[in-house]
Amino acid sequence: MAEESTHLSKSLSAFHLWGIAVGLVISGEYFGWSYGWGTAGTLGFFVATVFVAVMYTAFIFSFTELTCAVPHAGGPFAYSLRAFGRWGGLVAGLATLVEFIFAPPAISLAIGAYLNVQFPNLSPKVAALGAYVVFMTLNIIGVHIAATFELFVTVAAIIELLVFMGVVAPGFSWDNFVKDGWGVAPHFGWEAMGGIFAAIPFAIWFFLAIEGVAMAAEEAKDPRRSIPVAYIAGVLTLVSLAFGVMIFAGGVGDWHALANLNDPLPQAMKTVVGANSGWLHMLVWLGLFGLVASLHGIIMGYARQIFALARAGFLPAVLGRLHPRFRTPYVATIAGGLVGIAAIFSDDVISIAGQSLTATLVTMSVFGALTMYILSMASLFRLRIKEPSLVRPYSAPLYPLLPGLALVFAVIALIAVIYYNLEIGAIYVGFMAVMACIFTFVSKRRAQ
Repeated sequence: MAEESTHLSKSLSAFHLWGIAVGLVISGEYFGWSYGWGTAGTLGFFVATVFVAVMYTAFIFSFTELTCAVPHAGGPFAYSLRAFGRWGGLVAGLATLVEFIFAPPAISLAIGAYLNVQFPNLSPKVAALGAYVVFMTLNIIGVHIAATFELFVTVAAIIELLVFMGVVAPGFSWDNFVKDGWGVAPHFGWEAMGGIFAAIPFAIWFFLAIEGVAMAAEEAKDPRRSIPVAYIAGVLTLVSLAFGVMIFAGGVGDWHALANLNDPLPQAMKTVVGANSGWLHMLVWLGLFGLVASLHGIIMGYARQIFALARAGFLPAVLGRLHPRFRTPYVATIAGGLVGIAAIFSDDVISIAGQSLTATLVTMSVFGALTMYILSMASLFRLRIKEPSLVRPYSAPLYPLLPGLALVFAVIALIAVIYYNLEIGAIYVGFMAVMACIFTFVSKRRAQ
């Protein structure tokens, strides 16, 4: 019976996994990325997005090898643990946890901003709290129900983004998009390059958390077949949507007015159709699908990461408990949610390096993600040497070129993010160090 208590339910198809892959990320098409315009301008941010899109495409085509070979709820934690031992697993697990714990509060604040457009008297924080409670509950009720809901809202969000592009297309002007396109720099050069590198975190937000599918691998019906389909179709879907949304939003008016908003798409559409248009109200309501998809999907992801760390002995055993009826990590779901809710209600209190809390949370998530990407690619190379006989139903194409490209680009991106966010970087390192000490202490206590 004790063995059975750690087994997750296997009920997810390739279509469910594709929905999770895209759904985890799709809120990044609705908000967050436009902060990159304020840093680099439209053209500078376009260059940053091309760099990041290449990195993610190379990463996903490589990362899929690990997910298929080691289908484990811990995802990157499990790969690094296998490749580099307990310390490698610990750092990867912590980094992934930072990514998945700090992203939901940013998304929920954006949900509040979108709802505030429709209901000016509704507190964004109250709306964000309500969203957390609803989707934590849905995740606890059952993974198949949760994944089916995720698939539905993801498809709705994709349709809505296509509708947005279609509605604003008549008002699009390339001249609007390229005006002051290099930000504070008059033209492309060394000055513009600084803005491009500084904008990398916000370009990463377009794709952040797609790797979360790995944490649902234990719950896939046929992980060795379904995961490659989900990952590859997912990253191609997201790359197409990212460039489409960015270009159309930037070309419908003065892009400067959208650069520091949590709801750039409704504001861009307002420029074309007016404040009272039915199209605008439809965008606000359906735009919520994208934000909901990501919030819901990332809750699913962080719950399984906490569960996997607890199951491996790095966190208190209580966090590794499964619901006796639904076979879902309910304690982990609630614990991660409490951290996110605390961050939401700190929005007006905390400001770091002159950034809003939303921008700070985005940057923290990016630090965690890039650390995890580097360790994952290093794990791929290490396991190729350490375990050559490991069954690999999917092998990274163009090995070692493609995983090497993903690794080098991730290192460059991390250096850039550190350079332009020294204060947040110091907080990230400090947080990781404190958590590593706590996890080590818990691990030793549980081993006694």
